[in-house]
Amino acid sequence: MTLGRHADLSTSDRRRTAQRGVGVFLVGLVVLSAPAMIYAVIARNEIAVLFLMWAPGMAGLISRLVLREGFGDISLRLGGRRTWWALLIGLGYPVAVAAAAYGVGWASGLAQYTSPEGAATGWIAFGGELLVGLGLGTAIGLVFALGEELGWRGYLLTRLIDAGVPRPIMVSGLIWAAWHLPLILGGSYLTGNGGSVPVIAALFVVQVTVVSYVFARLRLDTGSIWPAVVLHASWNSVIQSVFDPHTTGSQAWLWLGEQGVLTLAANAIGVLLVYRLSGSSLSRRRRETARPATTLS
Repeated sequence: MTLGRHADLSTSDRRRTAQRGVGVFLVGLVVLSAPAMIYAVIARNEIAVLFLMWAPGMAGLISRLVLREGFGDISLRLGGRRTWWALLIGLGYPVAVAAAAYGVGWASGLAQYTSPEGAATGWIAFGGELLVGLGLGTAIGLVFALGEELGWRGYLLTRLIDAGVPRPIMVSGLIWAAWHLPLILGGSYLTGNGGSVPVIAALFVVQVTVVSYVFARLRLDTGSIWPAVVLHASWNSVIQSVFDPHTTGSQAWLWLGEQGVLTLAANAIGVLLVYRLSGSSLSRRRRETARPATTLS
């Protein structure tokens, strides 16, 4: 299937176009994100978060308009059985990672399980919260996550691949992580439970870079951004809204949470399993589907 006005370009022309796209995207990302981050730090409400999370998506959309690339490769189609399986993986992956990491953390005493004030106690109540977070929380989170994924996996990742950038998944993950750093270093994200801000920032960069391989695999193997959107929404809901509020301890910040060492270990194992179970190699998928102006649907 040919998509976009660059479908008939040579490899070298497509590479130059993709390189320009990466440049335009990064400039747009900075211009749009800076005021959104300031607003998010000051307002600290859901509207501010929504504006911020849509900054990457808007940067991607603007890049398409500036370079007249078209919108066909955004890949909003659900596709066939492969995509539906990927959607299930995206929905369940955060639960598996959190269950492993927080289970070890709570059982070992590195952190303590607790019930937030006003919340029901007991594991049955926790299971109910998890189901609500996985269902309703993820559904609501799709509105937020779609903004980021239109930028990160809907535009940046495929342009990095087409531009011939070495290790494009790692590079996209590092950019994704770096985008969060002003919030972390400014003390408005992940630092509410104490801990060393530089250590939290460093662990978070590694964590996001690692999990970006799961996001990229779901995106590239299906040709759709929806599995990545679902994974993003599920992750935010399950980790941030269900498991984190039930965790306490002076060193909990080091072991658990989005930056936690145990979460990172579970994530690393999860990445290996996803790549082992998903079959085809990245190099082959890169040749077959990672051309944003030509083959992704």
